[in-house]
Amino acid sequence: MEQRVSLISLAVADLDRSVVFYEKLGWTRSFEAAEGIAFFQIGGLAFSLYPRDDMARDIGIPADGSGFEGFALAHNTRSQNEVNAVLQEAEAAGGRIVRAAADQFWGGYAGCFADPDGHLWEVAWNPHFPIAEDGSIILPA
Repeated sequence: MEQRVSLISLAVADLDRSVVFYEKLGWTRSFEAAEGIAFFQIGGLAFSLYPRDDMARDIGIPADGSGFEGFALAHNTRSQNEVNAVLQEAEAAGGRIVRAAADQFWGGYAGCFADPDGHLWEVAWNPHFPIAEDGSIILPA
């Protein structure tokens, strides 16, 4: 298996509500011809919002899962101030601040929000992970 993630799909309770949330964050929907699912191009990755019941049926699992999902998505910023701005933007779009931004033990600055379906996003400025002009993270060797 090549070391690559191609598509991240989030199961959502209300597709229209979730699309509005991400569009309020400034994201632009791609491939709008797809019905019942929303796609966004995020750099070299694709991101989708998929109704929870439909995703569970397609995978062949019950849709009634709840609680901590065991993962979080992350959005790294180019500055500490940008962390606060992104968290404010997420809250204004209908997200819930889970952890206020603060200095972190690893030398950065981060906070977390949950989208309308409770998917966790960490917003972080990490001085050890420079961000390229195209938005990709450059991990240290």
